[in-house]
Amino acid sequence: MDDYLSEKEQWEWVKAQVRENAPAVLLAVVLAAAAVFGWRWWQGHQDARQLEAGAKYMQMVRSLDGGDRTQTLVLLGELQRDYASSPYSDQARLLAARLYVDDAQLDHAASELAAVAEHSKDHELAQVARQRLARVQIAQGKPDSALATLGAAADAGAFAARQHEIRGDAYYAKGDKAAALGEYRSAQSAGAEGGDTTLLQLKIADLDNGAPKAAPTAATTPTPGAGAPGAAK
Repeated sequence: MDDYLSEKEQWEWVKAQVRENAPAVLLAVVLAAAAVFGWRWWQGHQDARQLEAGAKYMQMVRSLDGGDRTQTLVLLGELQRDYASSPYSDQARLLAARLYVDDAQLDHAASELAAVAEHSKDHELAQVARQRLARVQIAQGKPDSALATLGAAADAGAFAARQHEIRGDAYYAKGDKAAALGEYRSAQSAGAEGGDTTLLQLKIADLDNGAPKAAPTAATTPTPGAGAPGAAK
């Protein structure tokens, strides 16, 4: 706008701009308000659903503690159907897997644990599920599957000690006691994550006692005619 316009001309120019641009400005304001309202509604909706899923999960825990396993599984189905994307659904699957293990339904337990291991967005929860699945597979007589499920211990992060121990159990189930002992010692070196290491120590001691003794080296092997210790002169 020309700097030399009179005040009246400037005012007329402002009014003309308002008339021309008012619809666009109004539309922008309406869209911005709708976006803010929509976002807040969505966030509130998500928060409400998380609370509902949490309440459903606590009902499941109480049912299991009360010994009502049928109701526990009903609530699990509702969580999976209505709140599949909620982390409570993954927690419920882990709980159901424990129930199935207690009932010796290992196939069902493995199915629930595999679902969490493969699909959970929570990396640590997926790792817990993977290790529990490996234990179930060992109990099923599938140590090779357990080793495949676990993968490399280097990928286990803070769960490395436990992963080494479970790998040791898998190798022991395969009859490879040397590999099992190596994994148990690696678990011992990695630390037991603050847990009780008594069982791990027993496993190591048991295999140490049964391990074959090393063959004598050339320096300690008696030469012909030299005579063994205690031999007749």
